[in-house]
Amino acid sequence: APCDLVTVPARQGLEAVDILRRDAGQGIGPVLHDGACDTLGFLVPPGTAEAWDVPGSACTQTAGRGLRIPAEPPVTGSGWLLPPEDDAPVTDPAVLRAALDQAARLIEAADNCR
Repeated sequence: APCDLVTVPARQGLEAVDILRRDAGQGIGPVLHDGACDTLGFLVPPGTAEAWDVPGSACTQTAGRGLRIPAEPPVTGSGWLLPPEDDAPVTDPAVLRAALDQAARLIEAADNCR
């Protein structure tokens, strides 16, 4: 299926993955990591980029070019943190937004405890 890609710093992305995986009712789609593990990329439905405004993240619009979920990571040097599965083709953008917001709050709280 076609999709857009939300890219976030790895620390926030890993927190969001943990949040989404703890809530069994929330499906999480494939998640990419770059070779240096600096960023994570969440596959979301096409058109998400049009309204995406989460600070500290970016959403790449496919604009009909149809980034498709491949069996192998689409970018050389990247890998799957969570590979594609039939039952969770992409992550719901509203669910991802909430998880990223919660992750940002957790990171801020942890950083302020130092």
